[in-house]
Amino acid sequence: MRSKGLLERIAPLLALLVLAVSVVVAAKEPKVAKTEFSSIPTNLFYFEDTDIVLVQDRDAGNVYRSTDAGASWDLVDGVPKGQVWEIWQHPFDNTRAYALGLGKIHWRTENQGKTWIEFEIEGTPALFQPPLSFHAESPRKIMLHAQECLGFECKDVTYITSTDFSTVYTLRANTRGCNFAKSSVLFTTGSSVLDNDRILCVVKGRYSPWPKDNRLVVSDDDFVTEFEPELAEGRTVQGIINMAVVKKHIVTAAKSEGTDELALYVTDDAQTWHRAEFPNDHKLEEDAYTILESTNYSIQVDVMTTKPTNAMGVLFSSNSNGTYFTRNIEHTNRDWQGLVDFEKVQGIQGIVLVNTVSNWEEVQDTYLVEKKVQSKISFDDGRTFQPLRLGEKNLHLHSVTDMHNAGRIFSSPAPGLIMGVGNTGDHLEPYEDGDLYVSDDAGLTWWKGRDEAHKYEFGDQGSVLVAVFDEDPTNEIAYSLDHGHSWETVDLGENVKAKLLTTTPDSTSLKFILVGTKGRASNSEHFIFSIDFSELQERKCKDKDFEDWYARVDEEGSPSCLMGHKQFYRRRKAKADCFVDDEFHDPVVQTETCACSDEDFECDYNFVPTEDGKGCQPAGRMIIPQGECEKIDDTYMGSSGYRLIPGNDCDRAGGVKKDEPIERKCSETVKIPASGQVSHIIKNFRGESFKEYYYLERTESSTGDDETVVMRTSEQEIWITHDHGKTWEEILPYEDVMAIYPHQYFNDVVFFITDSKSVHYSTNRGDSIREFKAPEQPNRDSLQILGFHPDHKDWLIWTGAKDCSLFDSEDCHSVAHISTNRGDDWNTLLRYVRKCKFVTQNGRVGSEKLIYCEQYQDEDTDKPLQLIASDDWFAEKTVHFKDIIDFATMSEYIVVAAKSSDQKYLKVDTSVDGKVFADAEFPPNFNVPHQQAYTVLDSSTHAVFLHVTVNTLADYEYGTIIKSNSNGTSYVLSLNGVNRNFAGYVDFEKMEGIEGVAIVNIVDNIEEAANGQAKELKTMITHNDGAEWALVMPPKEDAEGKAFDCSGNINKCSLHLHGYTERSDPRHAFSSPSAIGLMMAIGNVGEYLGPKKEGDTFITQDGGVTWNSVKKGTYMWEYGDQGSVIVIVEQSNPTNVIFYTRDEGKTWNEYQFSEEKMQIDDISTVPSDNSRNFMLWGTDTGSSSDVIVTVNLDFTGLTDRKCELSESDPESGDYYLWSPKHPLQDDDCLFGHVAQYHRKRPEANCYNGQMIHHLHATLRNCSCTRQDFECDYNYERQNDGTCKLVPGLSPADHSQICTTDPSAIEYYEPTGYRRIPITTCQGGRELDISTAHPCPGREDDFNKKRKGISGIGLFFAIVIPFGLAAGVGYWVWRNWDGKFGRIRLGGSDSSSFDSGSPWVSYPVAAVSAIVAVLAAVPLLMASLWRSASGLFPGRTRGGAPQRYTTRSSFARGRGDYAAVENDEGELLGEDSDEEV
Repeated sequence: MRSKGLLERIAPLLALLVLAVSVVVAAKEPKVAKTEFSSIPTNLFYFEDTDIVLVQDRDAGNVYRSTDAGASWDLVDGVPKGQVWEIWQHPFDNTRAYALGLGKIHWRTENQGKTWIEFEIEGTPALFQPPLSFHAESPRKIMLHAQECLGFECKDVTYITSTDFSTVYTLRANTRGCNFAKSSVLFTTGSSVLDNDRILCVVKGRYSPWPKDNRLVVSDDDFVTEFEPELAEGRTVQGIINMAVVKKHIVTAAKSEGTDELALYVTDDAQTWHRAEFPNDHKLEEDAYTILESTNYSIQVDVMTTKPTNAMGVLFSSNSNGTYFTRNIEHTNRDWQGLVDFEKVQGIQGIVLVNTVSNWEEVQDTYLVEKKVQSKISFDDGRTFQPLRLGEKNLHLHSVTDMHNAGRIFSSPAPGLIMGVGNTGDHLEPYEDGDLYVSDDAGLTWWKGRDEAHKYEFGDQGSVLVAVFDEDPTNEIAYSLDHGHSWETVDLGENVKAKLLTTTPDSTSLKFILVGTKGRASNSEHFIFSIDFSELQERKCKDKDFEDWYARVDEEGSPSCLMGHKQFYRRRKAKADCFVDDEFHDPVVQTETCACSDEDFECDYNFVPTEDGKGCQPAGRMIIPQGECEKIDDTYMGSSGYRLIPGNDCDRAGGVKKDEPIERKCSETVKIPASGQVSHIIKNFRGESFKEYYYLERTESSTGDDETVVMRTSEQEIWITHDHGKTWEEILPYEDVMAIYPHQYFNDVVFFITDSKSVHYSTNRGDSIREFKAPEQPNRDSLQILGFHPDHKDWLIWTGAKDCSLFDSEDCHSVAHISTNRGDDWNTLLRYVRKCKFVTQNGRVGSEKLIYCEQYQDEDTDKPLQLIASDDWFAEKTVHFKDIIDFATMSEYIVVAAKSSDQKYLKVDTSVDGKVFADAEFPPNFNVPHQQAYTVLDSSTHAVFLHVTVNTLADYEYGTIIKSNSNGTSYVLSLNGVNRNFAGYVDFEKMEGIEGVAIVNIVDNIEEAANGQAKELKTMITHNDGAEWALVMPPKEDAEGKAFDCSGNINKCSLHLHGYTERSDPRHAFSSPSAIGLMMAIGNVGEYLGPKKEGDTFITQDGGVTWNSVKKGTYMWEYGDQGSVIVIVEQSNPTNVIFYTRDEGKTWNEYQFSEEKMQIDDISTVPSDNSRNFMLWGTDTGSSSDVIVTVNLDFTGLTDRKCELSESDPESGDYYLWSPKHPLQDDDCLFGHVAQYHRKRPEANCYNGQMIHHLHATLRNCSCTRQDFECDYNYERQNDGTCKLVPGLSPADHSQICTTDPSAIEYYEPTGYRRIPITTCQGGRELDISTAHPCPGREDDFNKKRKGISGIGLFFAIVIPFGLAAGVGYWVWRNWDGKFGRIRLGGSDSSSFDSGSPWVSYPVAAVSAIVAVLAAVPLLMASLWRSASGLFPGRTRGGAPQRYTTRSSFARGRGDYAAVENDEGELLGEDSDEEV
């Protein structure tokens, strides 16, 4: 009874409680909570499978945490206020996150942000790449990418921890990005040990900081040891620019210099790599491809096919190992940033939404046409696509390129639910004109959810859809509980502009977060709203509320198969009045197995898709099973060409079996051996001469196998060959092409200039040709017409003629225009210019848009030239100099020739950064009178070489070579009496491929020559970058084995070589950057250099230390296959034979290429000297009419075996390691270190093939010797080799380095010696070391540095990157910046220049040859001589055939002395004897 009474008493209370509960469960609308922030919250993320959220107030530097899905927020505990730069979520552990500061202090949490622990690293986090890399299986194993800085000098470094930063140590320096092999849950090496330990890093080149030399290195012991993987045909690859882990694959991209085409290398085990192959009509270009969200069995890549201003692409999918890509759909819509309208429907295999451009033909021709974008969907993994349908109408949706919310665009883990903003009709309209559309069958059918554009989200596995108006501020949100068929609204309490709408990553929660902003600018208010639907429904769904929903259906609505199975989900019915309410439990996909079909198979290893994509064919010789094919007529059971796609689980019993072995013929596996013979093909053309030709050479990262040459004849016919002259095709037959301009920095691009505004061009080595209109006709001042940017292929400077009619040219002047979209439109830069050029340079901060122009003061050609600079297309400009002669850009310097204030002398100023100039200090009493001149010879070894003319008497010219310090401002004497000619060429040439070797000719009878006596020349060589010079040791015997008629010591009997001043074609160089250690030359043995026609041909195999006689008489030469083949042909007389050597000149073979003799004017090959094809250019002397001839010489038949090279065991195969040396030293030390180069064994019967990165290693630094030093400023070399102060002068003030070099920490008191800039020696005779003093304000850095630096640290701190040195290897053959020729002040009568010489009267041809000049060449260019006449090339010299301006020749410094990049010879002065 007491119990009953108790129940009676509490019954009313229970009723009230039940009522209260029912009110909560059946609430009429969701709960809304609001929190205000001082600035807009960013970087919001959930800890997976929780309601815990972190968000960052970036402006304030604070981090907030919510434990109730955003309803309330608190500052995190343990992180100081205002210290956070970025927060990062651990992708594989939902308890961990990281708060990074901008300094050395950072914080971590291991309990979802509840508490934070401080940790410290030495460097600061990387700003331009993700700073953290995570291990997918070991969550405490993390890498942090950072920079360590000492003063202004910074280096990239990667740290590693295996204890979640409880302890941390340096992994490796000079990294550009690192990943664990196990950076993806799906990826595996196949070894648990390697999965745990393997790390891959993109790192700086061995001796170069530039991207073209970046390498991929791998380590399994945290970089105690490392190795470079073989990415391509058994060779390592340089130029690695990026690396990414894409589910089951690791992808890395490489780019060679001279192209923007990329090579993509893929591995699915971090051990074996393959180059990804795309269809021949598409190529990957830098900033023109996007790796998209991929599947477990394929990589998706979109490749841009148009200019970025109106970008479109093609979608490709790979096979399972990422090797071969096939086309899915054309004309995909993408933007200039690389974003692509592409998304896979989450949780469902095979459904893809893309946007394409329907008016693609119009769009690809001009960026002015608006794209008409249409949406399409595929239900079979991209094999076929169809429109999105809303009833009978097509639906189009805004996608990734027009993103308006975070996360995925259309879908979530909610099975089959998709939303998007768009419209029906012919094509997609602007976002503001769109409405919200919904599909609950994965895109098969659609309906309109709400009018106007909305942000949207999915919750409770699709039971709740939430949307917020996205065009203007709003005070409400909308939601739907029936898959978007009906909607309700909820008041927010504030009128805000929605910035973000989100929920838990798995879309299982009933709670959402909205970030909104109210007001504008300083009056803005920022809020986070929490929207909670958990109390909106009365009950939780039961089994009857669910249905089986098949994820993919065919056209008839039947479930379809993909990867061997059908997919279906158990999901809530749209009209069920319940919530799933299974928070943090993802929907479970279920499968049904299908019988195997054709779609379940792909091409097997060593097979590639056929051209139509419908079959598979062998990629090469097939592997014969052991014991088979004993006879050629036998058969064997081999691969069908197909294999089951890995991961495919189709039922083989009831389906097709395309992978079963088939019978194959043994004859199909037999490789036809090389013929062992040289072959040739002769082609005839009408005309008197070849006016110009250029090689458009493929780079290492380029696709294809063509060897393309474009050529113009004297008949103005343009011809192209893609097979090195075996077949030719005439192009542009009806266009009056007056000049060819290959792009200076991108080999694939070439322009054909006419005398009108029409410019034709190709961006794919002549495969297709397009046209644009220039703003003016080409200029009439013999100036460079097109200027090119080193990094942006489409940025052009056009210098045209204004007010230059035939009848009235009084106002004729040159105007410079710029285009950033390859001629689509133009903007004027400056009027009345002499030249304008880009002066951007790697390492020159803020120089991307920097342009220098020479403009006449007040736009009056009678007034002085000013040097004007701008980095905003001359919206604002800076006048650096008011009266200049000219300027030159070099690898590290900008050198300006200006007149002194008293107008008597030529002064030089130098800049490293392009903004601040410093006066150059010449040696004492070394003024340059206005009637004299000097030539900039080289700056490839961290110093400028100048030739200063001392005697200007015609035909008796000579001068002095002076050399600068590392910042180009202080010069010391290197060598007196160096020969030059009237045209300004200097007998100075750097050897390519080896640092510091140069050859000059000096005038031995200086006093007599100054009085008009014939010059007596001697050849000298330096092996330490001009610090010491010596005569050249002669060979013991001539080519016939006879002793030379020469006796006495080396002063009476040495080898003398003919240089630039005597070359009929000054493009022919002694050496090649890819033929390490080899030089060829014409000369004689005796006391002096004799007449050239009486000379013989010589070769050196050891960098000029010793020489051998090759042939009696004079020959032209070319290096092929990186020096494994050298071809020579007689220079002066008609001939029908060539000679070739395959053992570096030890033996020579004769080959007859014609029955009749012909006059050979030139021999050429590709610029890299890496082809086994050569071309002879000549004249048919036996023809009655004008016939010019090309002869292709093909040496590929000599061998078909590729040389074997192993970096880990470099002398085990066909190569050996060779070290250059100084002839006066007993060891192999040169410039303070021992360097080893790969060289093919002369006796090896194989070919090099892919470019070898010749520098294998620098073994060690050496002790310093006298050869590592040169005399300091105000000091001069004595006869005994010592350096003494010039009488009457004071030592240089070394503290000035603190002003001129912002990174300098210290300086030394003068000793009379200074280091050669490229030496890396340490210890020994350090002749420049004395008392050290700190630079003002750098005392702390000074004290830190004085604590000591390791030997290896000293090496990397001082060594000059090979990538900066001309002649270090093929990788630098394009490092020129486009400055042409010379700046000349007085010295001769301009009229005596032969107007027929190609480098004078053909300035357009010369300018276009800017593509490939190397620093070894003293570059000269006649376009700067005001006496140069003629707008276009077209005349011959003295009736002789015009010499050729070749891309090939310029690659090795033998161009028509035109625009050059980075290192160039420039004659500085002006063509006038007038008083200044």
